[in-house]
Amino acid sequence: MEIDFLLIGQGLAGTALGYRLIESGKSIRIIDQPSGNQSSRVAAGLFNPVTGRKMVKTWNADYLFPELHSFYKRLEEITGESFLIEQPIYRPFLSIEEQNEWMGHSADEGFQIYLKEIYTESQSDSLNDSFGGVLLKQSGWLKINVFLNAMQRYFAENLHQEYFDESVLRKGDGHWEYKGIKYKSILFCNGLGAMNSSFFNYLPFAPVKGELLELKQAFCPDYIVNRGVFRVHLGNGVHRVGSTYTKHDLDEGPTESAKAEILERLGALVKLPVEEIISHKTGIRPATRDRKPFLGKHPKEQSVYIFDGFGAKGVSLVPYFSKLMCDYLKGQASLPKEVDIARYFNYI
Repeated sequence: MEIDFLLIGQGLAGTALGYRLIESGKSIRIIDQPSGNQSSRVAAGLFNPVTGRKMVKTWNADYLFPELHSFYKRLEEITGESFLIEQPIYRPFLSIEEQNEWMGHSADEGFQIYLKEIYTESQSDSLNDSFGGVLLKQSGWLKINVFLNAMQRYFAENLHQEYFDESVLRKGDGHWEYKGIKYKSILFCNGLGAMNSSFFNYLPFAPVKGELLELKQAFCPDYIVNRGVFRVHLGNGVHRVGSTYTKHDLDEGPTESAKAEILERLGALVKLPVEEIISHKTGIRPATRDRKPFLGKHPKEQSVYIFDGFGAKGVSLVPYFSKLMCDYLKGQASLPKEVDIARYFNYI
């Protein structure tokens, strides 16, 4: 038996690409470790067309967001599960100058498709938003665990929960062999696990630790609040709040300093007290030095590929780039230079 693709990892990246390949008529097998730093499963799942302190349009937003909505909705139909939550994001203004700047953005066609409303006065006594704010559309969040579990059932016998042992991978004549099964190609989609691969350890990953709190707090609007921290209502007065961002403390445990930072920023955004902290989670994101994902073929080994490095914006990036990667693997398209790992071939 010879299978077209062996995929390592069933996080957001491996799940999306695995589905694309099956949809294209390719045979696949996915190996996913049963434990460890599964950053996809502890991610917030937000997708937001306008990000950053300066509130700029997300990189490639005009390509990413149309594909994002159609992709997850299609998988909801296939799996019979509901995991895509389309919800506005409210970003309070910090000054009159910022308010005026966004009034200008409202006339910009490039922003109009993402703007639901601009407010020049506070929208709630519970918020610190005295200058009003912007309400964004085409935004929301993905119930990542529901999504990944639903796709586990979809993959069924094509998914195997085990550790991948690269030392037993053998190169044959026009194929790879792993534990008695032949594969035409190998695809690394295993987040930071690719850093330890002999094939891709030269790539400049830049791991980032993020921490999240789930807590109880009054004020449950029908929008996500995002300034300094994001605050997503999960139901029953429970909110997910985060996230921190550090390149230094990369152990996998939660820290009191991050907890204090999140609560301080939340206090600057929402005036109400926190009633209870329910959980404190952390994950190490597979970010990259230039903040662009890693896609492409190994420069020396035949049929060894990577689809990785999506960092904190995996929910937004993976639908669009999995389509590009699938077309590339079928020989129907080339990869954009800004994501092709060829940009790092001189590192080898």
